[in-house]
Amino acid sequence: MAIELDATDWRILKELQADGRMTNIALANRIGLSAPPCLRRVRALEEAGLISGYTALIDEVALGYALTAFAMVRLHNQAESDLRAFENRVLGWPLVREAYMLSGESDFMLKCIARDLPEFQNFVLDALTSAPNVASVKTFLTIRRTKREPGVPIAVTGPEET
Repeated sequence: MAIELDATDWRILKELQADGRMTNIALANRIGLSAPPCLRRVRALEEAGLISGYTALIDEVALGYALTAFAMVRLHNQAESDLRAFENRVLGWPLVREAYMLSGESDFMLKCIARDLPEFQNFVLDALTSAPNVASVKTFLTIRRTKREPGVPIAVTGPEET
């Protein structure tokens, strides 16, 4: 469903991206609408697939997941069926929190969250490197997160101001 966004829609997206727990009344006040038309607009944005869900940002370190690592994976074969098979395998690995197919030297980049280095090492050795079609894996341990800003860079009236 195609939807044409106006300045109000862009403000709604920006506000909800910053605080998805905001009530409809608070959102309506922030963008200068009454609550019923604001809710209609939010529902239209959801139905159009521009808002695909709501989630909480969780402090992984506070929950005991102290290690964030990236794994660059190169496959032996890049036929579509082989790529799909690897993607399906990735979906079943809880330590992998994000996965991207890449162009270039590596075929996939996996963002992994683990409690500690031994847990990540076990995943790499027992699951990742032994998976079918995996040619090589290069891992990178993070030192600290410098920025965490989910979503997209929304200007107040849309992408033309960025």
